[in-house]
Amino acid sequence: PAALEQTPVTELRRRGSRVRTGPDRHTGRRLLSEIVVVVAGAMVVSVLVRALLVQAFYVPSPSMEDTLLPSDRILASKLSTRLGGVNRGDIVVFSDPGGWLPPSTASPGVAASVLSWLGLAASPSDQDLVKRVIGVAGDRVACCDADGRILLNGKALDESYLPPGTTTDQVLFDVTVPAGTVFVMGDNRGDSRDSRYHLRENNGGVPLDDVVGQVVAVIWPADRWAAVDVPPTFDDIPSP
Repeated sequence: PAALEQTPVTELRRRGSRVRTGPDRHTGRRLLSEIVVVVAGAMVVSVLVRALLVQAFYVPSPSMEDTLLPSDRILASKLSTRLGGVNRGDIVVFSDPGGWLPPSTASPGVAASVLSWLGLAASPSDQDLVKRVIGVAGDRVACCDADGRILLNGKALDESYLPPGTTTDQVLFDVTVPAGTVFVMGDNRGDSRDSRYHLRENNGGVPLDDVVGQVVAVIWPADRWAAVDVPPTFDDIPSP
């Protein structure tokens, strides 16, 4: 058979044919720059979400059982507290007001710290607490009535959200919540160091400036996905 003639590349170009002579080095650069832009954009969005909207936290203790369990990952809404304030019955995350927790000895890894800062992982901090707001500024909170129930502005709270058999009279008190603070308690009353144990400072009140956000959902583990609602017992509290 006759030998196949090879048409020179220059001839093909002259005829208008397109010949791929090798990979376009600019394509790789464009792809890399697009990836960098996408990653940077995602980081900016994550930081804004963490700073303005929501933040994930890890529950380290049983003080909020059975509502929140140890190792739960929870989502705290910063927008809720900024727009709607902090209200009775809310579960809130707050920074240690001072002396509520022992000094931090934890040293989270770089990866955990970065992911938390970006809002992509639960906070590794051991200086945050999570409790339920019982009283707000001006409220009178007392323990207890004849049946061992917390009194809020004279109304006995029906705290059916507490673990079965839980008593709430570990500390007897009768305080008025100072302005700019909230009075908080853990749902697992026998295993919660809360406002009741810090009555000498602000009558146990946590400064609103220390409140990070309202817990709105359990997001992990998957079998515990659920919204966190305010119990109806806080609906009809009389004025102080």
